[in-house]
Amino acid sequence: MKVQDFLDHHGIARNPFAEEDAQTDPVFKEHCIDSTYHPTWDKVYGDPAEPASAIVFGEKGSGKTAMRLQLARHLEQYNREHPGRRLFVIHYDDFNPFLDRFRDRLGSRQKRAEKVLGHWKLWDHMDSILSLGVTGLVDRLLDVRQPSQSVHCEIEASAAQKLDRHQARDLLLLAACYDQSTAETFKGRWHRLRRGLKYNTLLSFWPLVLGWTWLVLFCVLLLCMWRGGMQGWIPPWWASIPLALAGFAPWLWRTWKTFWLARGILHRMRVGNHETNPLRQVLQQFTSAELSSQPLPNKDSTDSRYELLLKFQAILQTLGHPGIIVLVDRVDEPHLINGSAELMKALLWPMLDNKFLKHPGLGLKLMLPMELTRFVEREERDFYQRARLDKQNMIPSFEWTGEALFDVATARVRACANTTPGSGSMQQPSVRELFEPSVSAPRLIEAFRSLRVPRRLFKFLYHLIVSHCNSHTDENPSWQISSGLFESTLALNLRDQDAFDRGVGAG
Repeated sequence: MKVQDFLDHHGIARNPFAEEDAQTDPVFKEHCIDSTYHPTWDKVYGDPAEPASAIVFGEKGSGKTAMRLQLARHLEQYNREHPGRRLFVIHYDDFNPFLDRFRDRLGSRQKRAEKVLGHWKLWDHMDSILSLGVTGLVDRLLDVRQPSQSVHCEIEASAAQKLDRHQARDLLLLAACYDQSTAETFKGRWHRLRRGLKYNTLLSFWPLVLGWTWLVLFCVLLLCMWRGGMQGWIPPWWASIPLALAGFAPWLWRTWKTFWLARGILHRMRVGNHETNPLRQVLQQFTSAELSSQPLPNKDSTDSRYELLLKFQAILQTLGHPGIIVLVDRVDEPHLINGSAELMKALLWPMLDNKFLKHPGLGLKLMLPMELTRFVEREERDFYQRARLDKQNMIPSFEWTGEALFDVATARVRACANTTPGSGSMQQPSVRELFEPSVSAPRLIEAFRSLRVPRRLFKFLYHLIVSHCNSHTDENPSWQISSGLFESTLALNLRDQDAFDRGVGAG
């Protein structure tokens, strides 16, 4: 018996339970993303007009990624409805590039994951978030063909004209430190941004102009002395060369200073992909006065990062985006972490800082694995004083009731319903109709409750439908799943689930 024949009989166009990952699930993205919510949705989403942080701990498959996608969709809708107060959304969910660069900067003696992540600090998270944000913003201002997908915002290239000279300087400094695009050369992209901002850097060339002017005048003086018969006054060659190059002393001094400034930035900004000489050449486009007292990520501290974040927020506010939302997810997936709860803790714990989580105009939505809750429970008073989890809209367990899972399954079934020919109306199939009358709705809810999370529910229903169809022929079809098959498949699924949970716990 074909699975599709079984589904067609119940008015279902495609299998609602074939997909398990929200990122690649067309049923969720096309239908359920705007209609199916976890009971804690309001607490996590909050009020977009006042960005706030939220921390969610949930099992694998509980729907954390689905909630992140829902947050992104609703924030996009909010931006469309509030063009004057849009939110700048950053997806901080791919840690591999940052961790790879971080490990490379530490050197070959510290390649083990435990040692690498033992050096990871809050300012590394802030540098990573600023890198994503600045790269995405520069992509929009340069109107690149394929802008960064880690950022969602509505900023046109013409918006660059709204920035005054001081904000243009701030953006160029941020781009020099944090723009991580590899679509074109670093210097070429920076100069293209400078031209788009109409930022004049001619004053920065005065030391070089001074050097060439002095060289030309010195050579003219020597030539006049030679022709005027004053050869005796001409200094020997070993003295003439230093005198001729003396005019370049201010330029050499600036080059030396910006070289060490670039080295300091690259040494402390450990998640970037820049090189010293190109960064030095870009920094030398600013005058000494323009660089004086400006915050740069060249220290092992968060102070300069907070100042840079404030400058970035001021630029975004001028561009019509007064708030920033950072969506953090998939912290167990980087290959350096490889699902280890201890390594996830080493990566995430620096971010659990009340000053950072409560930074004005910034909201972080952290979707964290349930395994981390045991570390939270073991922490001492200093951790709780620093993190203040009681103020962060924390969801300690992303749980689903049996009734909620029943509603999720029904919503997916109806999302896949056939359209009635001619009328364009949708049929209203129910997950209950797939089973014989002996499998009551209360029994379904009880069984779904034992499965705990949507992913396991979908796996169970998919295997159940396939097993039912495989046990009947096309000549003798059965259009409802029997109670016996339901119970045996559920028992097998729960046994596999217990074995998986023991494996995770042992790990």
